[in-house]
Amino acid sequence: MTEKVPWDEEPLPTKVEEHEVGLTVEEENERVLRTHGFSNKRIGPPVASSVIPLDDAGAALKIQDQLEQEKENDIRYRTCSWQKTAALLFSEYICLAIMSFPYSYSVLGLVPGINLTVVQAGFVLYTSLVVWEFCLRHPEVRDVTDIGQMLFFNSRIAWWLTAVMFILNNTFIMGLHVLVAERYLNTMSSHPFCTIIFGIIAAVVSWLCSLPRTFSALSHLATASALFTFVSVLLAAIFAGIQDHPAGYNPDPNHVTAAGVKMGGDPTVLVIPAVGTTFVSGVNAFLNISYTFIGQITLPSFIAEMKDPFEFRKCIWVVTLCEIVVFSVIGAVVYAYTGTQYNTAPAFGSLSNDVQKKIAFSFMVPTLIFLGVLYASVSARFVMFRLFDGTRHLTSHTMLGWVAWASILGILWIFSFVIAEVIPFFSDLLSLMSSLFDSFFGWIFWGVAYLRMRAVDYGPHFMAVRGLRGWVGFIVNVTIIVAGLFFLGPGTYVRTVVRRPRLTGRPR
Repeated sequence: MTEKVPWDEEPLPTKVEEHEVGLTVEEENERVLRTHGFSNKRIGPPVASSVIPLDDAGAALKIQDQLEQEKENDIRYRTCSWQKTAALLFSEYICLAIMSFPYSYSVLGLVPGINLTVVQAGFVLYTSLVVWEFCLRHPEVRDVTDIGQMLFFNSRIAWWLTAVMFILNNTFIMGLHVLVAERYLNTMSSHPFCTIIFGIIAAVVSWLCSLPRTFSALSHLATASALFTFVSVLLAAIFAGIQDHPAGYNPDPNHVTAAGVKMGGDPTVLVIPAVGTTFVSGVNAFLNISYTFIGQITLPSFIAEMKDPFEFRKCIWVVTLCEIVVFSVIGAVVYAYTGTQYNTAPAFGSLSNDVQKKIAFSFMVPTLIFLGVLYASVSARFVMFRLFDGTRHLTSHTMLGWVAWASILGILWIFSFVIAEVIPFFSDLLSLMSSLFDSFFGWIFWGVAYLRMRAVDYGPHFMAVRGLRGWVGFIVNVTIIVAGLFFLGPGTYVRTVVRRPRLTGRPR
């Protein structure tokens, strides 16, 4: 007989509004398994958290109990509906990076490009559902750093390494958005301001927009950001279709540019990759698509503030389907009208009419600001929850709480501004770091999470126990881990040696 451990004694309810009483642990596990396709067994002891308390036995309280305990708080964190969470995800994924898809399709060919878009979306959907399952089993998890510790056998070293990658990844993304917003203002304005002044303006505006303390409050800005971005890319596709010729057009098919590149004639659309396309350029184009989809680093933070986290599955399905449609359609349409020769990344540069270009790009401004704001908010929560563990400053409108929150955000934005302005090879460093970190946060973590959860459910030989389903799950998730290692190795190499013309608003 195996000894019971405390964290196996309190299964989670399948809904936060309802509790079924009179069920044994085994019956409750069976009910969750039947409803959601997985059990609610933990892989290890709870990770301590101030906002989500623990009982005397050390087991995480149920989500219903968390909601009950938050009722008296001035600041309540589990308040996000699935619609608001979807808005946050839309704002994270529906971004300027969409306009680099025509570039990827020009290298890969239209058919392979669209197919890889769908495949990558499917992999990210699957791993996002693994994140969701893990967070349901461990409702005390606040962010991906807690998951890093739990996945690697409750190691504090794993927690610290994850925390460093987490903060660096988010801060560099913030720096990128300061830089892109700065260049936008510099391009659009006729005022003789120094470029660095525009960077300061962008950082200050971003800091102000970061001040809301909960994701529920921040979701309104997220909705506006997603809508403006959609309008921006839609206008870009329309303008690309109605223009006589793309920017840089030359009717002579044998025209050679000053850089020695043969570029002329009517726009050419490739159904498959051109003869002579190198492995490195193809991988680079594929990675451009892949990194656009990878955003699982924020999911645990979002799920931790959902009032009914069981509805996250609905949220991620809606967002993924919209991604596939928007990314594929916009990428294909813009590529069809700009062709391989005149394609730029982002594709706004392919528009020949300067007024139309400025109009389309201007609708992207809210995203240039908000996406950095979102990552700043996620990082500030990480710091805030650790500094004020167990105090009322997290849940009440205290002077110290608000000063600390604003100060943490201010430090993050100052640091992001400095590294974006000072480091001369910032773009290259950003590509390197995104490759290194996304290999873990987008792939390796979730393959490991699946294997550990199934080992807890069915034993270390769960493949044999579950039969075909077990072997399929094992092979898929080992493949995910291998894909993460590919991103870490060859992917990092390609991202660092290949220069491509882009400022995508997100290093993905």
